[in-house]
Amino acid sequence: MKPSKAIKTFTDRYPLIGPSFWMLSVQYFITQLVVAHDWAKPYSWTHNTISDLGNSRCGMYGSRFVCSPLHNWMDASFIVLGLSMVIGATLIYQEFRKSRISAIGFGCMAAAGLGTVLVGLFPENTVSSLHIIGAALPFLVGNIGLVILGSALALPRTLRYYTILSGVVALVALALLLTNNYLGIGVGGMERLTAYPQTVWLIAFGIYMSSNHFRAKRHV
Repeated sequence: MKPSKAIKTFTDRYPLIGPSFWMLSVQYFITQLVVAHDWAKPYSWTHNTISDLGNSRCGMYGSRFVCSPLHNWMDASFIVLGLSMVIGATLIYQEFRKSRISAIGFGCMAAAGLGTVLVGLFPENTVSSLHIIGAALPFLVGNIGLVILGSALALPRTLRYYTILSGVVALVALALLLTNNYLGIGVGGMERLTAYPQTVWLIAFGIYMSSNHFRAKRHV
């Protein structure tokens, strides 16, 4: 059996697995709260970046003070999030009419997941070039993927608009982040406006897909 047919057979038999991987993304937010709470000097949600939580050294990093005792937890969370994105994208893609544009959209989400894994494997204070490449994949490619998926998939109007808007807002925030225009919410706040819409969308889309499967099962 070809790999694509094997995956389709798997998703037909276990349709909740793919959405569950995307819903697992909620661990990313929970881990941030736990790791940030453990800082001796209060972590700033506006002035510290998300990656500061995974920084493995204490001291000044650029203009920011960083000391994250539970950095290993955050780096593991990045890796789990990335793997969840890749696996979820691979499985959920099988449930939609396969077109070149939808393949590109789900491919973008999978690439964003691989980038997130890189962020966890290479904290900002280690191999900075790989960390930056890793962050660029979800920030740019993943958010472009949102716009593509919102335009390509047969979704309810509200969900379609929400998907596209999530990508557009995050891409505008990325442009502001790269040009050092933080609009009063700091580098950490603008980075979150770039990153969070995508992760919240993963959870919301996973819930939508799961709800569809539960409704379909009740009507069988």
